[in-house]
Amino acid sequence: MIGALALAAMAALTGCASASPLGSASGNETTPISFALDWTPNTNHTGLYVAIDKGFFTEASLDVQVLPYSQSSTDALINAGAADFGISFQNTATFAAATGVGNVSVMSVLQHDATAIGVLASREDITSPKDLDGKIFGTAGPSATFSTEASHAIKNAGGTGKFTQVTLGTSAYEALYAGKVDFTSAFTTWEGIDASLRGTPMKFFNLSDYGVPDQYSVIVEGNKGWIKEHASATKEFVQALQKGYQYAADNPDAAARILIDANPGVFENTELVYRSQKELSANYLKDATGQVGTQTSAQWQQLADFLYQADLLVDGNGDPLTAPLDTSTLFSDQYLSEK
Repeated sequence: MIGALALAAMAALTGCASASPLGSASGNETTPISFALDWTPNTNHTGLYVAIDKGFFTEASLDVQVLPYSQSSTDALINAGAADFGISFQNTATFAAATGVGNVSVMSVLQHDATAIGVLASREDITSPKDLDGKIFGTAGPSATFSTEASHAIKNAGGTGKFTQVTLGTSAYEALYAGKVDFTSAFTTWEGIDASLRGTPMKFFNLSDYGVPDQYSVIVEGNKGWIKEHASATKEFVQALQKGYQYAADNPDAAARILIDANPGVFENTELVYRSQKELSANYLKDATGQVGTQTSAQWQQLADFLYQADLLVDGNGDPLTAPLDTSTLFSDQYLSEK
């Protein structure tokens, strides 16, 4: 599980991974780029490590430094210029934009929402979200967004949408396995697979099946100021990264091996990595045409409108927005390669 993995792996992540030394094989001057991870390395990051391993950044005369995982928000790090690019999420990027953060998403990583309501598969009394009325939701941290989404799904399934929420940190999943909470939020592509490997399989209710807008679970954001000053390098970077994720989408086993080898000692169960990568490659990384990285205005705006209507979006002073957020400037596909 990613939460437990973080605790086990922190000591292993004291340095930076580099795509290349300064100076490329061709002698061209390289452009340094700092990249922030949202968590310790996992399969959401596979394309990045493939791009490093395959030399895609080096070929583009880029020196990409992967910053060690920090508990600071990647949205904040990128906005402050502490990182040029990094991993984020459509929902957190939307919250950040409402407060005035000026980042831009340059590519999607996951085309769909991989987070779902998770319950133990053995719970025969829970066959629909409506059965979660009055139950206990165990969360790893403050989760106003997921709580609202879960409540919305429960109501659309015929329930009242009322439940008790308890914050349990990284022990949220253990609490679910032990029956101390009734449901949690989980990445189906990681915690879901991990639960099955542990012998305590989960079943899931996908939020998009119950009226919650689909979203790009994982995106790559960039600092607008850096991008403006380095338009050519940005295009080279995004296309090299896109190439890495396309390789991961088309070659899940080989890509998983690259991720494991690039992060020795991080993954306690390599079978989890292989299974997770296969699931992502089959159902999340590619759009309808088989391409990775693409984004649409409809998917961005639908989520922002949902969050606005739920009174979750606030400005830089903490006051609720008085008008819907225009998401047209929050993302760009202009740096992607054409298929």
